[in-house]
Amino acid sequence: MSRRTTTAPATALTRAGTGLPTRALPDALLWAALTAPGVAADLLGLNAPRPWWQTAAGAAVLAAAVAVSRARPVLALGLAAGLGLAASPSLFTLSYGPALSVLAFLLGRRSARTRPVLYAFPAVAAAGTVLVLARHTDPVVEWLVLIGTLLFGAVFPWLAGRYRRQARELVAAGWSRAAQLEREQEIVADRARLRERARIAQDMHDSLGHELSLIALRAGALQVAPGLDAAHRAAAAELREAAASATDRLRDIIGVLRDAAPPGPAPLAPPDDSLPALVDRAAACGLPVRAQLPREAALPPLVERAAYRVVQEALTNAAKHAPGAEVAVTVDTGPRETLVTVVSGPPEGGAPSAGGGGTGLLGLRERVALAGGEFTAGAAGDDGEFRVSARLPHEPGPRAGFADAARAGHAARPEEPADGSRDTDALAHARRTARRRFAVPFAVAAAAGAVFVAGAFGWYAYIKAHSVLKPADYAALRVGAPYADVAPLLPDRQVADPPADRDPATPPAGAECRYYRASGELFVSVEHFRLCFRDGHLVAKSRIPRAGAAGVVEQEEKEWLR
Repeated sequence: MSRRTTTAPATALTRAGTGLPTRALPDALLWAALTAPGVAADLLGLNAPRPWWQTAAGAAVLAAAVAVSRARPVLALGLAAGLGLAASPSLFTLSYGPALSVLAFLLGRRSARTRPVLYAFPAVAAAGTVLVLARHTDPVVEWLVLIGTLLFGAVFPWLAGRYRRQARELVAAGWSRAAQLEREQEIVADRARLRERARIAQDMHDSLGHELSLIALRAGALQVAPGLDAAHRAAAAELREAAASATDRLRDIIGVLRDAAPPGPAPLAPPDDSLPALVDRAAACGLPVRAQLPREAALPPLVERAAYRVVQEALTNAAKHAPGAEVAVTVDTGPRETLVTVVSGPPEGGAPSAGGGGTGLLGLRERVALAGGEFTAGAAGDDGEFRVSARLPHEPGPRAGFADAARAGHAARPEEPADGSRDTDALAHARRTARRRFAVPFAVAAAAGAVFVAGAFGWYAYIKAHSVLKPADYAALRVGAPYADVAPLLPDRQVADPPADRDPATPPAGAECRYYRASGELFVSVEHFRLCFRDGHLVAKSRIPRAGAAGVVEQEEKEWLR
């Protein structure tokens, strides 16, 4: 015992002494993965040269983003987006673009709320738009790159993470529902066992109680029979008392076995369970019975069994509580219903015998109710007569429908399928709802992406087509001509991204140079023309070959400059 008490605290201290949370290693690996693209881009020269402290500051900001990514994933996304905007107003960077996508995915996977995201993405787009407008470059191209990066680098990863989270929740809900269905099936099986136990108990009460009452009645008749000596009379009395005691013990056992659930309709019956045989056995045991029974009539099985049990229980109660009293049994069968009436006279001596807890009458009431009928039992008058009556319809009513439902295993909610099909439909509906919740924002994002791609391509084609200077017009330009003569031949736009790496030479001092495309081809490298102006005159013009070509043509530049 002492070994256990000392080992557990030592383990706890060992874990606490490390000073590292359980998620420190995954977070450290994530930070290393997010920092690696920036370091690699600087080492390979893919970024513009920058001091080392900027790289270190970016790594520190990424460390802070990873640290808060579990508790505040929206803040982590904002830190990554801030790094991207600081490096490039268009948000497209090799150093921090992967971090933006990964943190957006983690945001969708870890956060169930969508309202903060609906604020975060427009805020990033607005901040980037302000930075784009502050630059002196073509704002449309930069803005399209910003929106495209935000859409494909942040929104789509966020949707993917959100779908992943919903899929995991749906799987967990499915397993939980399956476990619940198993528990419900166990409950249904338990209720079925209880109903079967109640049915057995009721049948034991009806059958064995009736037979024991007849034994007691026959022993009582034997006790008063003439010609018996005192020893035989004493034995008959003991037999009668033993039968009565057995009946009482049987009633106690039935009280333990019975359940509040209605018993099933399939009873255990003696070999000959017809009403005439039942009355004949009671009369043979000495019970004064007058019976008015119908002739051979085909009754529904449920009605026939209920009528048999009503007569059997009524005769048992008469033999037990009113020994010696005359009993009248009447069974009237019509085309739609059967009426059963059993009237027992007052007992000899004027007072009924003690005992009986009403279990038999309660079972009769339940059995008649299951058959869709009505049951009454009580005193018939002031002279001590007792009447038991039952009306049994031949066609099942609403209560018989409930009996069928109970017989099929619908214990508490008959309107629900017992095979769990409604639960299966509920799970399928949950899956469809989850897919719909993901499909709607994904469709919106996809539509926005398609619009963005179409707009970006259209704008790209527009600016390229409207920045073309025809080679014939270029050849017609004369160095030294005033700008007013040159302007009519120039296109509407200049090249926003001039090929500075292929520039032929240093522009003339104090001159303003403009670049134009020599061809309207798209997505390929083309020749460019450079025109330099100073003091309202064309001071130089140059032809810049396409990428991979050699040679630069300069016309009259040196002569004019002299």
